[in-house]
Amino acid sequence: MTDAFPGALVGPSSKERKYDRQLRLWAASGQQALEEARVLLINSDGPIDGRDTAVSGVVGVEALKNLVLPGIGGFTVIDPATVTETDLGVNFFLEEDSLGKPRAEETCRLLKELNPDVDGSFYKERPGFLQEHKLVILSGPTNSSTLDAVTKAARVHRIPVIYTRSVGFYSIFSLQLPAEFPIVETHPDPESTQDLRLVNPWPELAAAGAQVGDLEKLDDHQHGHVPYILLLLHYLAKWKESHNGKAPANYKEKTQFREMVRAGARTSNPEGGEENFDEAVGAVLKSINPYELRSSIREIFEMDQCANLTKDSDNFWIIASAISAFYKKHGFLPLPGSLPDMKAQSADYISLQNIYKTKARKDVEEVLATVRAIEAKLGERTTPITDKEVEIFCKNAAHIKVIHGRNIPWIDKEATETIKTIKNNLAFPETLAPIFIAFQALDEVVDEIQDSGKATVSLDDDATWDTKINRLLETIGVDASETEELRDRVTKASVELRRADGGELHNISALTGGLVAQEALKVITRQYVPLDNTCIFDGVSSRSEMLRL
Repeated sequence: MTDAFPGALVGPSSKERKYDRQLRLWAASGQQALEEARVLLINSDGPIDGRDTAVSGVVGVEALKNLVLPGIGGFTVIDPATVTETDLGVNFFLEEDSLGKPRAEETCRLLKELNPDVDGSFYKERPGFLQEHKLVILSGPTNSSTLDAVTKAARVHRIPVIYTRSVGFYSIFSLQLPAEFPIVETHPDPESTQDLRLVNPWPELAAAGAQVGDLEKLDDHQHGHVPYILLLLHYLAKWKESHNGKAPANYKEKTQFREMVRAGARTSNPEGGEENFDEAVGAVLKSINPYELRSSIREIFEMDQCANLTKDSDNFWIIASAISAFYKKHGFLPLPGSLPDMKAQSADYISLQNIYKTKARKDVEEVLATVRAIEAKLGERTTPITDKEVEIFCKNAAHIKVIHGRNIPWIDKEATETIKTIKNNLAFPETLAPIFIAFQALDEVVDEIQDSGKATVSLDDDATWDTKINRLLETIGVDASETEELRDRVTKASVELRRADGGELHNISALTGGLVAQEALKVITRQYVPLDNTCIFDGVSSRSEMLRL
């Protein structure tokens, strides 16, 4: 006897239930990238004031916490310090029994308790650069030799680095990306992803518009439920009949066309108007436009990596090359295939939706065929391209982005772009750039302390701070008339760093750790657009500022 009842529906897996909210943000592909990634945290590598204890490194641990919870594949902590009573007062990932034990071991152990699916390891000293990591978080203030070694090795191995410091009520972090960092799933505003292609409809869409026929013969219900896309196609055809086959090209013509559409609405019905016509009128200015390729996409197509492929080329460049060929052939990018909500009968909306989805599938198939031909020409590769990759790329083709990574910013005579940006920002009294200058002065003071190995240099040494600040302002090249006022602003920022004696406040570090983790997730999942490249937070005024240094 056959079972008369259908089988039970398969519910979400335990993993899907556990990570449900984040899967809505970056989908299964983003979660997979996260679970395949390992993050390296390097905490400050020594005392900063002739003391035996290093800074607490809370901000780095808080950032790791926000990566462990969503399921990062693994992490490594490198921290030379032992746990002190100061650590117990600010670091929530330590406990009384941790006192006197290696801080790396204790923070690793307690972080792993947050998510048993995550692997964690620790070292007291840096055993050379670990290439298996997808991201390095460097928590300072730290010695310049360590910073240079890490950032240079990361640049060679194309590994992103985040350098963060949190002292008192101030914090700052900078992101160093590889020279070219491509992103496919940038998650732009949903409205900007809709490509209705009304001015240049493909045959099936044009035929659907022609089927509307004589609107006057439709009853009120039918008339009020014609999808606005078909309404616009209908009136565009009428417009072209009296304008030499051309669509409205400028604001004046679009305004006239809009009034033409508005005049077609029936006002004799009980509602006094028709919602579908209102939607059509509202869509004229943003939808009746000739197709135009964004300059940023054109630049990607013209880059050497896209034109000169090898078997070692990243998947991104191979798919981009295939889409470039598609554009050269058709004059359009692949159709995304999405439709906005609109007033329509369900059957009509589904029929229209299928027209767009069918065209999108055909475009994907054409691009995929080109990709496979390129792969065959290049020979066997270590990372074959999946059909899903091509589909996602085609859907997002109009919004792909390649970020040209910048180094961790540092004020010196060779860093002309950094100097220019800071100098321009200093012209605005409300800028947080003085905090950036104060943090570099702190880094240089810490460098001097660690290099001397003596307590003769102190964070309380006014002369040392004055020397650092004056040199930095001189390097920036501020006018003599501005120097005194700017020195006061930078000195005021440095007072907070000195007052805190290089120490962290947990609430500021926790907030900054969340911001750092947010950027880390963007980098790891290759979704959304990451920071470019520095964020400054002022906990006194609760303000933040992003600078491209």
